[in-house]
Amino acid sequence: MTTPLVWLAALGPLLLAGFGLWPSSAPDRATRDAARWAFAAAAATLGLAVAAALAVAVVGPISTGTLGAGGLGVSIALDAVSATVFLLIALVGTVVVRYTANYLDGDPGQGRFLRWLTLTLAAVVALVLAGNLVQLILAWVATSLALDRLLLFYPERPAAVLAARKHALASRLADLCLLAAAVLLYARFGTLDLAAISAAARDMAGSGTPTSIHAAAFLLVAAALLKSAQLPVHGWLTQVMETPTPVSALLHAGVINAGGYLLLRFADLLSLSGASLAALAAIGAVTALAASVVMLTQTSVKLALAWSTIAQMGFMMLQIGLGAFSSALLHLVAHALYKAHAFLSSGSVIDLARAAWTPADAPPARPGRVVMAAGLMLAGAAVVALASGAGREPGLAALGAVMALGLLPLALRAAARRTPAAVAARAAGLAVGVSVAYFALQAVAAHLTAGVLPPLQPADGPAAYLLPALVVAAFGAVAVLQALVPGRLDDPRWVALHAHAHAGFYLDTVANRMAIRFWPAPAPRPLGAAHQS
Repeated sequence: MTTPLVWLAALGPLLLAGFGLWPSSAPDRATRDAARWAFAAAAATLGLAVAAALAVAVVGPISTGTLGAGGLGVSIALDAVSATVFLLIALVGTVVVRYTANYLDGDPGQGRFLRWLTLTLAAVVALVLAGNLVQLILAWVATSLALDRLLLFYPERPAAVLAARKHALASRLADLCLLAAAVLLYARFGTLDLAAISAAARDMAGSGTPTSIHAAAFLLVAAALLKSAQLPVHGWLTQVMETPTPVSALLHAGVINAGGYLLLRFADLLSLSGASLAALAAIGAVTALAASVVMLTQTSVKLALAWSTIAQMGFMMLQIGLGAFSSALLHLVAHALYKAHAFLSSGSVIDLARAAWTPADAPPARPGRVVMAAGLMLAGAAVVALASGAGREPGLAALGAVMALGLLPLALRAAARRTPAAVAARAAGLAVGVSVAYFALQAVAAHLTAGVLPPLQPADGPAAYLLPALVVAAFGAVAVLQALVPGRLDDPRWVALHAHAHAGFYLDTVANRMAIRFWPAPAPRPLGAAHQS
């Protein structure tokens, strides 16, 4: 009885792809009817996603056999992870499609944009619902190919062409890594079924890990890093501003999260390779730290949001590298909802800034006060972590400490001399509430994904605390730096640091040169001919 329900979920990508592939007599099909049909397909997919999530909540994981021969064909798998991400994609996708109908109303390319928008959503949903390796790879490749067309919506813009080509190069490398990992996995396990591979990986836990498993894990990590705009292949994401705003929001409906979802889908396999997880955590931490610093120096709202996304993707990779898989899923959902809303409402940021309260003539933060506030935040997070039992799990404790350090600016503002006592009390209460809510949500996520994602492993010797401790120290240094720099902008050293950070530490400049050398950009097309493609 559950199998037909799972196949019903497959109607979601079929409806979206059907709209995108439906032939049209109009060259751009930029009509209100097209926008209504696109929204209807997205809304129907959302309804199917809600039904799928309810079914998983009631009966647990459900899946179909492969519709094909020799393990090749279509298979659908729904569990707590895939159902959650399916619902997330459908929700954000429906909002983005509806927003696009107004945003591009009257644009001659609106119909073309809607077609590629729905095709991208269809590919992402197919990726999430995939039950076998072949289907996963095909959807993975289709996602990036469809996104490339959206990045080239304005092909007359040289920066848009460069961004699309950098994304294409990174995506093709990611495709090759995923394909090579699939070959190794099939050779090792003799099956293409994702559930069977995960079950076999769980059975191998506690025994020696073969070299082929380590190689497959490293290839999966490389594919995810390339897909998620991690340093140094992050530049295409910062140039998405050359495309309409809905593309930026669409990225958070699953496209930029595809790398994280891939690693969560193979969490049992990754757990067998501590070296690949350590490498993932290191690269994610470096990306999160560097992107956070660069984000603080940006004056463009959308560019700052783009750097924030790079940092958040790095933090999600860090979470997976520390073995906090359920925490990474929670982060994926929360960040996608927040950032999609941030991009779609970026035009009202000035009103929000005017409404924000700041103490007049606030004195610059003193180093002693900053260090004291940081220590208090870490101490508070430690108390909450110990009370919740997370102290035995250094990965989760480290993530909680990083979250506490993120509240440091709030703590410093509350401690300012001219801050009213009531405001300071509310800020302190908010900091405590956020800490408690963080660990409570972690517990809920771990409970919902029990049996699907590996649990966070307790500490096993002093070495297990080394990487989390380094992560906390690095994020602590950045938090202190963030608090001290605003009051010392007249110091030449801080001015130089600000200039280098504003330029993204020139990493994307190097990537631009390499991309242009490998794939020279053609001369810009005339504006009138751009919309005829």
